Amino acid sequence: MAKKNEAEVPENKNGFSVTNFFQGLKEEFEKVVWPSRRQLVSESAAVLLMVTLSSSLIFFVDQFFTWAAKQVF
Repeated sequence: MAKKNEAEVPENKNGFSVTNFFQGLKEEFEKVVWPSRRQLVSESAAVLLMVTLSSSLIFFVDQFFTWAAKQVF
């Protein structure tokens, strides 16, 4: 597929064409590499695991500093 030169794309008087927009949108969606179901599930699980671990760590550090502040004050 040959790339179009931006100078060759016709534009209307305000610089925007709805048909060119949707044509470009279609071309960009054809370039997208969509993940497989297995890859999507495994990466989603990894993200959920990391969010859970990070939030747990923040919670426990916060609880420790709350306890330490109560001991000091």
